[in-house]
Amino acid sequence: MTKWAASLVKISTHEVETLQKRLSEIVARRWAIEVQIEAIDAEVQAETNNKQPFEEAGFYLAGYRDGAKLRREALERRFAEVAVEEEGARDALSEAFETLKKYEHVVDAAKAAAAKEALRLETAALDELGLRRASR
Repeated sequence: MTKWAASLVKISTHEVETLQKRLSEIVARRWAIEVQIEAIDAEVQAETNNKQPFEEAGFYLAGYRDGAKLRREALERRFAEVAVEEEGARDALSEAFETLKKYEHVVDAAKAAAAKEALRLETAALDELGLRRASR
């Protein structure tokens, strides 16, 4: 195996690992946004349940719901942005992984060719030795 092939595999492996880390960070951000959206929904539900004994709090609840709706919409926009970023990161990781596999295939083919050549040379040497012994 040549040094350049090993270097290509190492570089490609590093790129795949970097993209995997990036993807995991993006997925963590998406998950955090999902949790925030669920928390807002739970808060609105809790406020609605707490309003029941206090009918005069209805006006305040309407404002609270409007604010919660705005926060939820902002989080949903961020969620959509992160989802697009995640899709791009997954595509980049897939391409990098395919490239890594191509390089590994080249390295394996080079190793197989080197082993085949070594076997051919060994066979030729043994044939030469056999011919010398037979000629004596």
